[in-house]
Amino acid sequence: MRLLVLGDSLSFFGPDGPLPADHPRLWHNLCAAALGGSAELAAGFGWTARDAWWALTGDPRIWSLLPRTDVLVFAVGSMDTLPSPLPTYLREGLRYVRPDWLRRWVRKGYTAAQPLLAPYARVALPPALTARYLRDSLQSVRNLEYTMPAVGIVPSVHRAPSYAFVHGGHAAAAAAVRGWASGAGVPLLDLPTVIGKHVRSGAGNPDGMHWGWEGHELVGKAMAALISSVALSPSEE
Repeated sequence: MRLLVLGDSLSFFGPDGPLPADHPRLWHNLCAAALGGSAELAAGFGWTARDAWWALTGDPRIWSLLPRTDVLVFAVGSMDTLPSPLPTYLREGLRYVRPDWLRRWVRKGYTAAQPLLAPYARVALPPALTARYLRDSLQSVRNLEYTMPAVGIVPSVHRAPSYAFVHGGHAAAAAAVRGWASGAGVPLLDLPTVIGKHVRSGAGNPDGMHWGWEGHELVGKAMAALISSVALSPSEE
């Protein structure tokens, strides 16, 4: 069985930081191994459902993987719920500031200001847009006449001091994702139920957002069980 996972940093961060996508202890690889298969990951730092849409529609490597994919996993939506003091285009644009010393100064200032502004900030991506990009992503795959099953996630939780522990946008985002999934017939893994205790207890990454190995094991096992419950129609060789 071959999985194509569209994810965010929760898919490639371990207890001490980012890792290569093929690290065997990351949740998607544990999931694939439990199913007797393999996983391909398309993910990035801070990816939202909009980034997944851009990847599906703009990355030729993903196009090449779709014909060989048995299950499509939408593991995005968690970063959409985070408070963002700056609009995405400005926040993402910090990397382009020049000269280098000015970029470092601006980034340092934003990092210091973020927890102070988080209680007053809007979410990185409004819930309606999260649902819209998930809908459009799945529809784009179906338009190409790929019929593999798709599964998704209910956005994860965090206790990150870098966001002042603020997560006021989670409930609305979770409701929007559930609404999309219900209408599209996409089973969801309830990440807050699976991973909530691990994150809130401080057992994960010290940043309060990403997971430790126990967390990856929990998610990998739960996702494998969810996928196993779906009627699978393996792609043609």
